[in-house]
Amino acid sequence: MGTTTEVEDLLRLHAPQVLGALVRRYGHFDAAEDAVQEALLAATGQWPSAGVPDNPRGWLIKVAARRLTDTLRSEEARRAREEKAAALASRLATGPDRAPREDDTLTLLFLCCHPDLTPPAQIALTLRAVGGLTTAEIARAYLVPEATMAQRISRAKQKVRGVRFGRPDRWEERLPAVLHTLYLIFNEGYTATSGAVLQRRELAGEAIRLTRTVHRLLPDDGEVAGLLALMLLTDARRDARTGPHGELVSLDEQDRARWDKAAIEEGVALVTRALSRGRAGPYQVRAAIAAVHDEAPSAQATDWQEILGLYEVLVRLVPGPVERLNRAVAVAMVNGPEAGLAELDLLEPGLGHRLDAVRGHLLERAGAYEAARRAYESAAAGTLSLPEQRYLQERAARLGP
Repeated sequence: MGTTTEVEDLLRLHAPQVLGALVRRYGHFDAAEDAVQEALLAATGQWPSAGVPDNPRGWLIKVAARRLTDTLRSEEARRAREEKAAALASRLATGPDRAPREDDTLTLLFLCCHPDLTPPAQIALTLRAVGGLTTAEIARAYLVPEATMAQRISRAKQKVRGVRFGRPDRWEERLPAVLHTLYLIFNEGYTATSGAVLQRRELAGEAIRLTRTVHRLLPDDGEVAGLLALMLLTDARRDARTGPHGELVSLDEQDRARWDKAAIEEGVALVTRALSRGRAGPYQVRAAIAAVHDEAPSAQATDWQEILGLYEVLVRLVPGPVERLNRAVAVAMVNGPEAGLAELDLLEPGLGHRLDAVRGHLLERAGAYEAARRAYESAAAGTLSLPEQRYLQERAARLGP
């Protein structure tokens, strides 16, 4: 027997391989994915009490194949299609279990990150098909009604219907979309964009698990290693990011004894190896910045000069507004708050509450308390995250009415 948590972990491990086996043999991604979800639900109900089968992946393949056969029989009118589906299911049910190809998880990720899908659809389909989360779990994580998420997933499956199951031609060009999707999932888990809690740990954990899988399949890719390192080095601080009542604790005020030292060591080792192989990519540079923060024994001992140098590299690689905003903070830490504020004046206002929050912080450091209070209040009004909102309101309140 296995505990419910152990069973759930096992199912999430096998889910993409089972789906890959069915899609490779049948096609019908949408129907196969539904069949796998039914098999996962059946296992969730049976395995904790009856025990985990000797070959859990084979069990799931057989059950999902039977579910898929039933679906195809009911949906397909032509006898030839029905006989073909029955024959395939028969071979799966009676013959030796063929192990799915090792890279089925990566192939599924490429499929879920098809360029015809929007980023929200890519995220939803990835969590459902590769992560093994139910529609209800994904909806709860993103604070949308289950029906809305079900429609989003259904539309995504329809768009990839008929797409050949296999690693796409010029697949290296699709890999950045896969990594970006995993990065977005992690970011939403690490700092939720809305709602009553700061972190959604199940999402961050799922992003790390999936990125580990991609790293195992592509161990020599520096950006995959960089992304995994970045996630580990960032997630290492999660226990120190909130106080006893769920309130946000800023990086410079965190108890570093609560940081996950094992995760930091693993992340530092990953990014060090990746950087030694050649030209650095954006995820490797971001991971290197996170490593400098994590290896500092205190906030005061942080090597901001090194961080600023790394941000100079990053903004050349990715001259985006978030990267430039973070560079402005590093400029302020090295050259003073006035220098940082001058950098902020060069940024576009589309950064929303984050720009106001950083402006408030730098104005406070510069002694412009009234302007800082207004900036904090503006930032608080612009965020949908209640912990962030309370934190910013408290910063404003400390500076006077």
